Amino acid sequence: MNAMIINKYGSNALFESKEVETPTAKSGQVLIKISASSINTVDTMIKNMGTDLPFSPATPAILGMDFAGTIEQLGEGVNEFSVGDEVYGCIGGLADLQGTLAEYVAADSKLIARKPKNLTMKEAAAIPLVGITAYEGLIRANVSKGQKVLVHGGTGGVGHLAVQIAKHFGADVYATGGAEKQMEIIESYGAKAINYKTENVEDYVKKHTNGLGFDVVYDSVGGDNMLKSFEATALNGQITTTVSLCNIDLSAMHFKGLSLHVVFMLIPMLHDYKREQHGEILRHIAKIAEAGDLKPLLDEKQFSLKNVGDAYARLESKNAIGKVVVEN
Repeated sequence: MNAMIINKYGSNALFESKEVETPTAKSGQVLIKISASSINTVDTMIKNMGTDLPFSPATPAILGMDFAGTIEQLGEGVNEFSVGDEVYGCIGGLADLQGTLAEYVAADSKLIARKPKNLTMKEAAAIPLVGITAYEGLIRANVSKGQKVLVHGGTGGVGHLAVQIAKHFGADVYATGGAEKQMEIIESYGAKAINYKTENVEDYVKKHTNGLGFDVVYDSVGGDNMLKSFEATALNGQITTTVSLCNIDLSAMHFKGLSLHVVFMLIPMLHDYKREQHGEILRHIAKIAEAGDLKPLLDEKQFSLKNVGDAYARLESKNAIGKVVVEN
């Protein structure tokens, strides 16, 4: 099969097209012909940082985590899928797990689900990592009907799906953005857009919650922005974040009695820990999409497997609006 190989890590690392042996489905696995794969921030981190990250695969490596494709072979013990099923998931590109920037991949069947019937392969490939992250964070924060939920980064990969899933759960959703286009996208999901460049936290908390604060804040920005999340959350409220690699003062959390949930969705893949939960979440997301309540935002630029390096550069440029997807 053809695959895009990276031979060394670094900001100037290049992808090389190479013919490699097609894998076979081992026990508990399925062999998938890949139709599309999306690029995530963690993918670019692995490419640039390499062995500085404990989960980067040894080179030469096939990167890529998300995919959508068609099952071509079933391994021993796999009974819940059939040859010909169209599936999606986040299955590799780290540690000893082959990535998705290739024609085929052998994947743990626990990590995948049938793709939403109403979405294209390209759309489905955009969902897994960010969708699982968004869903898990909202579930951990016990989001429920009627609650006021604030999503920081409402048009980001995780953020735009968190907005839609929270709406599906019946929450009253608000989300931050910093440009007119971002504001329009947030409003199109039925949420209230907040321009973080022109509105400070105190003002929008007073405006939208009568000064009480939001029941749940999903902070997909993280870092120093967490201090804004502490300020925006109601007493005894819930905060979920995906970016907590930082040193910040937790005093505000203490005096408001806040609960903090950190989502690191790579854990099941890295540690072979409760991988079936990812398959289960993807099944829930497929139902939400098929109900018409979730649609991934795709960047306008088109990329093929042969120019995957340009796709990585597009995401790193910060100019992409929506998920960057590579089609085979």
